[in-house]
Amino acid sequence: MSKIKAAIVGASGYSGEELIRLLLRHRQCQIGVITSRQYDGQAVETVFPRFSGSGLVFSNPDVKQIAEQCQVAFLALPHGLASEFAIPLIEAGLKVIDISADFRLRSTKKYQEYYNQEHPSPELLKKAVYGLPERYREQIKSADMIACPGCYPTSIILAVAPMLEAGLASTKGIISSSISGITGAGRKVDLPFIFPECNESVRAYGVAGHRHLPEVEQELAVAAGVPEVAINFIPHLAPINRGINSTIIMDAEPGCSMDKITEAYNNAYANEPFVRVLKPGKLSDTKYVTMTNVCEIGYQLDPHTNKLIITSTIDNLTKGASGQAVQNMNIRFGFDETEGLL
Repeated sequence: MSKIKAAIVGASGYSGEELIRLLLRHRQCQIGVITSRQYDGQAVETVFPRFSGSGLVFSNPDVKQIAEQCQVAFLALPHGLASEFAIPLIEAGLKVIDISADFRLRSTKKYQEYYNQEHPSPELLKKAVYGLPERYREQIKSADMIACPGCYPTSIILAVAPMLEAGLASTKGIISSSISGITGAGRKVDLPFIFPECNESVRAYGVAGHRHLPEVEQELAVAAGVPEVAINFIPHLAPINRGINSTIIMDAEPGCSMDKITEAYNNAYANEPFVRVLKPGKLSDTKYVTMTNVCEIGYQLDPHTNKLIITSTIDNLTKGASGQAVQNMNIRFGFDETEGLL
């Protein structure tokens, strides 16, 4: 079977680097085009020396070139830019997998509220499938436009959705205190994210109105079968390169028990290759998911406060971005879902 070819549009950022790492070892997909306006014409090893010998060269993004050479395009771009490429590439017959935020929210009103601009392509938004494989696998199989979830939302939704679907926890009063490594801020020179500012420091930010909040609430409402869910999302920055740990606190419903929680997670994830549910009472740790596409979930029920406490860890660049994008590609093209990711 001949390999398909992939384009990585915006390949010079951390997500782009991670896509290159994963696709170079993929047995059924070959990198055809990598783009970067900043590094146009330069060999990939001038920016990422680890890929020396790959033969890859950055080019200026060109829709015609991508459409002629590739069957799938990964968009690793800032929000607001994805539609510039997504629309013509889909029209040219390519499958598009977007890592930006442009097609995650179903509501254009919410997009405008949280991203301070009108949605660039409302019609394409209607066709986009939310690319969380554990919840939308069947829709992903036939999607032309796949919108990969954000990193924080991935860690929270995978942990919380089974509890809401099983009726074991309330939709009211949900709190997620989440900690991310510095790469979540992107590969740019920005004072709050340079080493002296981040080292020996853990700090909260965006505690009211973070851009990932509506995405989490949208998907938790779907899981709960209710029109809306409101949560407190409190992100933190920690002096590590990669990883997210979300500690989620929920009010347990009457009859909730550790056995029922275990059963609900087993029902949801027993056959999922990239979700690892720990034994009852054991809590997750970022060091066990770094450089993997795994979401690790731990849980405990506190009878003193009647709270369900869940910990969920992922690598923000892999399961939280590029690994999940490759997982989506595997599903869409009928490859083994784990190809390139183990």
